[in-house]
Amino acid sequence: MKKAYSAEKAAAFAYQGHAGAVKNPQEKAAIRQIEIDEWNHRSEVLAVMQQYDVPVSKYYEIRFHIIGKVISASCYVIGWFMPFYFAGRLESGNVCEYFRMKQYFNSLGITEHDQLLYDMGIKEKEHEVYFLEQIKTNKLLPFFEKYFNWGNKESFNNIDLDKKYPVENSDHYCKK
Repeated sequence: MKKAYSAEKAAAFAYQGHAGAVKNPQEKAAIRQIEIDEWNHRSEVLAVMQQYDVPVSKYYEIRFHIIGKVISASCYVIGWFMPFYFAGRLESGNVCEYFRMKQYFNSLGITEHDQLLYDMGIKEKEHEVYFLEQIKTNKLLPFFEKYFNWGNKESFNNIDLDKKYPVENSDHYCKK
């Protein structure tokens, strides 16, 4: 939870730069909405942490603050494709953070956070799909997919938004 909380800040900072660097108004608006979603996730994770007296990690806060700001600044210099690609790849992995958190809580007999964690995992999947949609026909995608293991053919999660399982039947998501 500590890492997820701080990583949401890094993602939100990165999306500030990403939105600032794109020219297309629809892309800019979509990325800004994703930034808002990340701030909301951070707030929701903090509420769960506070419920269980889990302290915020100063180390993660500093680390992810720096990472987010560096990524944010780099969006202005690395072109259009890479921010979309790496945002999608990052979101693909983030999906499972929330489903694994749900599974962990469930292993302790705690189910009160199931809907929240499920919703956050699904929202991260929606982000992944958005970013992939923007680049799915780009000529660079096959090269990046080969070397970074994410793209049209590969994902870091097993969720299909067209065939979503309800929260009570979602335990098989993100199991290895």
